[in-house]
Amino acid sequence: MKPRLIVVLALVAVLNVIGSAAAAEVLRVVVVKAQDTAGYVKEIDRGRGLFKKAGSPAVLRVWRAQYAGTDTGAVVVSVEYPDLLALAKDNALMGTDPELRAWLAGLDKYRTIVSDSVYSELK
Repeated sequence: MKPRLIVVLALVAVLNVIGSAAAAEVLRVVVVKAQDTAGYVKEIDRGRGLFKKAGSPAVLRVWRAQYAGTDTGAVVVSVEYPDLLALAKDNALMGTDPELRAWLAGLDKYRTIVSDSVYSELK
């Protein structure tokens, strides 16, 4: 599991350094076992639209571990937030917004969550 997280965190850090990613202080990392990777990526893209429609600042990205030993090929979703307050607001939103709740429930047919972690940037 650790190699997957290291790969994702390193990629997010590189993207932030080169200016391709939004400034984020909080990173949620969800490692999944995807039964249908293409379908899962498509659903995450749909989720991006739902979060945007709801006014969320979240930046969702889907990664596949390329050089990760036995974890090569693993699928990871990173969700970047400007701060913990934004994450908390989205957590509440996912429990109350009917469209987001239905979307989250629908993801279960594409993946099984292996781990779900939240990281705060050190400054």
